[in-house]
Amino acid sequence: MAATAVVLFTGCAAPRSALLPEIDSWDTRVSVLADLDEWEFSGRIGVKTELDGFNGKLRWSQDQEKFRATLSGPLGIGTVRIEGDDQSVVMTDKEGVRTEIEDAEFELRQRYGWTIPIASLRYWALGIPDPSAAAETRIDDEGRLEKLAQRNWSVRISRYDVGGGQQMPKLLTAQNPDTRVRLVIDHWIFFD
Repeated sequence: MAATAVVLFTGCAAPRSALLPEIDSWDTRVSVLADLDEWEFSGRIGVKTELDGFNGKLRWSQDQEKFRATLSGPLGIGTVRIEGDDQSVVMTDKEGVRTEIEDAEFELRQRYGWTIPIASLRYWALGIPDPSAAAETRIDDEGRLEKLAQRNWSVRISRYDVGGGQQMPKLLTAQNPDTRVRLVIDHWIFFD
């Protein structure tokens, strides 16, 4: 029985974590990171509105256009999964009820009283603007995104750390007129 388990386990190899190519300028950063197909991060998230707020964990997986965000935290939200692509988005609430939604940010606000920038977070977490919308950027002396204004959100990346062998965002704050989102990325994985 143990030998069978070992054979089954070794036959299902997980994708290998990869190192990113050298990123030595803003243009290279945008080019390399925008072209990534498969990556993920895990970390902690804090969301604050005028009336409410919470702290929790966030795990984000990106596979080409498909994403999966798993958000867990206190205050009765349990675990919420949001997954989709550029065609459709499905939200699964803490009871396991799956709902196809058109606007994840609107739906989160309606259900829970807060939102996170689902549409652009895949880019902002990488430290680049969402290519689908106009943006104002401020780049630091090392060619990394420092500030960004896009889609009615103001984004600040105040700390970078090594991920995939390159400097990747560690601490990101995104704020719009009624919500402040703070994301601490603890772990990056990039796949071949």
